[in-house]
Amino acid sequence: MRMQTPPRGSLAAGEHALVIVPTYNESENIARIVPRILAQDPRIDVLIVDDNSPDGTGRIADQLAAEDARVHVLHRAGKEGLGRAYLAGFRWALEREYEFIFEMDADFSHDPAHLPEFLAAVTDADLVLGSRYRDGKVTVVNWPMTRLLLSYGANIYARAVTGLRLGDATGGFKCFRRRVLEAIPLGEVKSNGYAFQIEMSFRAWKRGFRIAEIPIVFHDRTEGESKMSKGIVREAIWMVWRLRWWAVSGRA
Repeated sequence: MRMQTPPRGSLAAGEHALVIVPTYNESENIARIVPRILAQDPRIDVLIVDDNSPDGTGRIADQLAAEDARVHVLHRAGKEGLGRAYLAGFRWALEREYEFIFEMDADFSHDPAHLPEFLAAVTDADLVLGSRYRDGKVTVVNWPMTRLLLSYGANIYARAVTGLRLGDATGGFKCFRRRVLEAIPLGEVKSNGYAFQIEMSFRAWKRGFRIAEIPIVFHDRTEGESKMSKGIVREAIWMVWRLRWWAVSGRA
């Protein structure tokens, strides 16, 4: 009997993926993006991690979960930051039988149509990053020039300080194999803003895991407000030096 080969980007038999979507005031987006995510593969589930959004995002998430068993919701008491939301989602995923765990924004800056491309790439990698800056090309739509220069410069800075050779170390569209998250001591992860993305990739790299980058088109949000702040930028500036010290001291 000839076995059927799964289509490119689909999951192997018995494997499941979880897309973690942190939310804070994403009521305009969450009900639209979840069906788009689920449509990419029948073995993809969604975990919405809501930080007690005052705009009712958590209530909408509960409605989505009541209508579809592939949707799950993790409510947190208050706004604790992006990194803490993902760490909570990682722990939730590791308590269950998910082989692939994604990070993804709720605001459509990350296109769900890229999910099969991640699943295809992760067959030869342990961590796959969606890159906005790959092979000298910039694939960002509708960002103001100041934000683009900040992001592009931050990646140059992170590479120079940490030695992490990634085109887009600050991007937040990622797919981890389960074994990567099992190997990283999640309780020791210090970052909470966009530095969280650098730290997680750095820790995976230092443990010898294979990291791949695939090109994505990044769209600026059209609904809701950006979570970027001066505090997030300051954290990223200092965190890369802490990562370098960890590497030099052997603690990484």
